[in-house]
Amino acid sequence: MSARERILERVGSARKGGVEPTPVEDYMRRHPRGPVPSVAPDRAARLSERAARLGSEVAAVEALSGVPAAVARYLDSHGLPRRAVCWPQVAALPWREHGLEIEARPARGDDIVGVTGVFAVIAETGTLMLLSGPQTPATVSLLPEVHVAVVRTEQIVPTMEDAWERLRAQAGAMPRAVNFVSGPSRTADVEQTVTLGAHGPRRVLIVLVAG
Repeated sequence: MSARERILERVGSARKGGVEPTPVEDYMRRHPRGPVPSVAPDRAARLSERAARLGSEVAAVEALSGVPAAVARYLDSHGLPRRAVCWPQVAALPWREHGLEIEARPARGDDIVGVTGVFAVIAETGTLMLLSGPQTPATVSLLPEVHVAVVRTEQIVPTMEDAWERLRAQAGAMPRAVNFVSGPSRTADVEQTVTLGAHGPRRVLIVLVAG
């Protein structure tokens, strides 16, 4: 079927009160998911275990209000400044009450700490899934030396397939970029020696919010 015929067919379907699925939607419907590994029911525990293997640190808090205190403790333990840039969605947390200076803006090259939310987190691998956009600038997770990700337990999905399903169901149009973060940035391109921070943050902290 030519492109012209496909367009005319869709127009005809719409005029009859129905909307023909897009080629991608039709393909997904005709090709069910393949087998996936089983993931333990306790997704938070699985996430914490896998993230630790990747070199990330995990701090658990009971509510969003506890995030600033956890971030302050982490920065102090590593001798890092209590200054950061963040996504607007986390800017209203009580940062100043814990001596933190936070700016909601895209990151610059001299920013040391970036604080973001996430779209989803994959328990199977301990991987963060972030979508780029005006309110979720990718620079905040990519440019600073330290990436702090605020994760709510309901954002944890079992597998990569579940993460993509959530994106198709909730995000509407595909974002310009989907970034997957699996621990600190590392490379062994030079003399097979592992180097952290070559293409992104040297440290990753996941603040896991229970409520």
